[in-house]
Amino acid sequence: MAEKVVIDQVECIGCETCVELCPEVFALDSDGEKAEVIKPDAVDLDCVQESIDSCPVECISIE
Repeated sequence: MAEKVVIDQVECIGCETCVELCPEVFALDSDGEKAEVIKPDAVDLDCVQESIDSCPVECISIE
C-alpha cells in the first residue's frame, strides 16, 4: 500500500501553518475551520515534512 499524507480532523485547530507551508498539499476545508489534505500522495515533498514538524498539535502524519 502506498504512503499518504493524513490530517486528524478532530485534533486540527485550523492554524493554517500547513496551508502556508505547503499549499499544493493542504487547504482549509469549505468552512475555513480545519485543514484538509488535497493531495494525499504527495509524500516526497519537503514541505510535507516541514508541515508535520511545524504542526502545533501534531495532527499531520504519513501513513
